Amino acid sequence: MDVLSDVISVARTGRPRSAYVRWHAPWGQQFASVPGSAGFQVILKGTCWLLSPHAAPLRMGAGDVLFLPHGRGHTLADHPASAVTAPACTLDDPELPPSYVSDSVDRLGQGGPVTVVLCGAYQLDPSRTHPLLLTLPDLIHLPADPSRHPELHAAVQLLAAEVGNPRLGTGATVPALLDTLLMYILRIWLAEQPTRRSTTGWAAALNDPAVTAALHAVHRDPAAPWTVAKLAAEAGLSRAAFARRFSALIGQPPLGYLTWWRMTTAARLLRATEAPLRSIAAQVGYTSEFAFANAFKRTHGLAPGAYRRGI
Repeated sequence: MDVLSDVISVARTGRPRSAYVRWHAPWGQQFASVPGSAGFQVILKGTCWLLSPHAAPLRMGAGDVLFLPHGRGHTLADHPASAVTAPACTLDDPELPPSYVSDSVDRLGQGGPVTVVLCGAYQLDPSRTHPLLLTLPDLIHLPADPSRHPELHAAVQLLAAEVGNPRLGTGATVPALLDTLLMYILRIWLAEQPTRRSTTGWAAALNDPAVTAALHAVHRDPAAPWTVAKLAAEAGLSRAAFARRFSALIGQPPLGYLTWWRMTTAARLLRATEAPLRSIAAQVGYTSEFAFANAFKRTHGLAPGAYRRGI
């Protein structure tokens, strides 16, 4: 597994939820904040405006993608002057499908132009949220641009075709496409961040070949007996130079990140599998179940057994 794939697979829980909504102008809709989730809006047809009290209205058109990594509330409307409907619309709306798009939802206005939007959310486990996700801005807008983002455009087109005409297999296809959409959004955002030497943070780290090589090594084999010297060798740097660069970009020393990733991986295994503790301990680099339990409790505040039971 590479770092970005791991970030998503560990933090995500359950299935992404989505709904295919036709808005008939005039319309305006506030979407509530949804803690513990990452929301998205994909404009499939027509145009609309993103409204915010803190910024100028933003016009969006077909193919545009709006991603809200922290579940921030937001407002969409056919025009900046349109009245906004309350109460807020969320994916808990009983009109929306429970897990994927099987039926469309019509929000009737007064017969004006139609805007079709795919809205939805990915559920995240706060206890396993990777620091990369925590550093993302509240809102990421990726304008439609097939020449710059052909893979994102292709994913949007596939989703539009699938949700607009549900068929056999839609229940499996749509969640897979939504996961693909999330991967492309994050990949594009990370690739488009500045790469100046003064830049720090996860975007800079994943654009740094040396640090990325060490991160991939940790994620590929978290159980290996890693030391700073061994990770520096993976990075092709001296021990001191590697430790400085890693700490400056990631915000913690190499072995600190290694321990955090091991305990995050263990948390996922405890909740997602019935593997015995000794097996999970071995998978994250601990030969002693006792040492593993102590490390896990220091990180998560619960013993492994209690965490597994959801106490």
